[in-house]
Amino acid sequence: MTTLATPQSLVEQALAVSVADECVVIVHDRTSANLRWANNTLTTNGVMHGISATVISFVRTGEGTGTGSVSGSASTQAQVTALVEKADAAARASSAAEDAADLVRDVASPDWDDAPVPTDIHVYDAFAPELGEAFRRAGSAERVLYGFVNHEMTTTYLGSTTGLRLRHVQPTGHYACTGKNAALTESAWVGGATRDFAGVDALALDAELERRLAWGSRRVDLPAGRYDTILPPTAVADLMIDAYWSAGARVAWEGQSVYSRRGGGTRIGQRLASPGVHLYSDPSYAGLECAPFTVAASSGNESSVFDNGLPLSRTDWIRDGELTSLLQTRHSAAMTQQPVTPGVDNLVLDVDGGAGSVEDLVAGTERGLLLTCLWYIREVDPQSLLLTGLTRDGVYLVEDGEITGSVNNFRFNESPVDLLGRFSHASATVPSFSREWGDDYFSRTATPALRVPDFNMSSVSQAT
Repeated sequence: MTTLATPQSLVEQALAVSVADECVVIVHDRTSANLRWANNTLTTNGVMHGISATVISFVRTGEGTGTGSVSGSASTQAQVTALVEKADAAARASSAAEDAADLVRDVASPDWDDAPVPTDIHVYDAFAPELGEAFRRAGSAERVLYGFVNHEMTTTYLGSTTGLRLRHVQPTGHYACTGKNAALTESAWVGGATRDFAGVDALALDAELERRLAWGSRRVDLPAGRYDTILPPTAVADLMIDAYWSAGARVAWEGQSVYSRRGGGTRIGQRLASPGVHLYSDPSYAGLECAPFTVAASSGNESSVFDNGLPLSRTDWIRDGELTSLLQTRHSAAMTQQPVTPGVDNLVLDVDGGAGSVEDLVAGTERGLLLTCLWYIREVDPQSLLLTGLTRDGVYLVEDGEITGSVNNFRFNESPVDLLGRFSHASATVPSFSREWGDDYFSRTATPALRVPDFNMSSVSQAT
């Protein structure tokens, strides 16, 4: 039987056997536990564990520094050695990297020697019994529940021949449940992110689905058009993540994005949103904590393997409505003459004076729409960041401050950057979860609900 190596020993083995001039090794030890249900019945559950490694080799020549990055499963020293051999060969064969820079040196985490932190099925000890009761309650009321919960613990070890020994433990969890009526003609969705499932109440989720399905007892069909629309925090997160992912400094500098300045350069320093709007990332934001250092398995417009280990702190992307920073590697920062501001794995939108909840925005609306979430979001025009997508699992009619029925689905066409200058009201900022991007890509967001007086529902969708 082959004994699994510790993540630290995998890092040290890779650094020892590499014959490149320098080497960076990233090891992720990941465990996950999940539950899935359909038709008011638990269908699957499971716990998984895997160890993966990325080896990045650096070879200096007279023309510059070539790099090779190879990733794969690596739970034994033999497996990580094979990755090193491939990375070293790739670095020798590569041309000089344009983003070459000195590697970060001599930074260590005090907990480097600690073991990975796992999760297991017991993370659902409180949630699972409540879920069973929710099944019984929904069944007796002729509602059908479908859903999925997942919890992961990822312990990352980052080491280098220049003295990096950094460790970070990242909990990531999310929950989502769709409810349908017995005839399957109405559906509603609730979902969110969590670090540990403490306080996630399955009965409360079912109660919210019951409330939303009741709104659908009256159906109103509306044409396409511009509507006074309330976007809940989930939908705002859907859109703000796109705005963040498109904020690469190099692409903006080259004139290819909404953040490009007409005539050349970036729009840093220009007003981009209404006064009082703040969009930022902070590794220490309560409830959204993430890695306080850069981890980059490959180089691209927004990342550089040479930047591994750079410290991260709060970064204001938009401050008081003004574009303050873009996603910068050291290479792009030299081009744009701006500070180095690497990406951070969370995102917060705050609006000065934002207060109350979605319900408060509904109460102040004479006639409009309340969305639940957006879906199948795709970019139409990078120059304006025009996006298109669909509404899903609940669009509701608001009349005289009350929800009076459900409405057909729409296709929308909007720019999240433009919306930040057009919204009329904002709620308080709360932890949120993107239906589109949260499951697999980006789950750590906090956003307010926004009321937009002229949200563009460009066509009616036949999706139900």
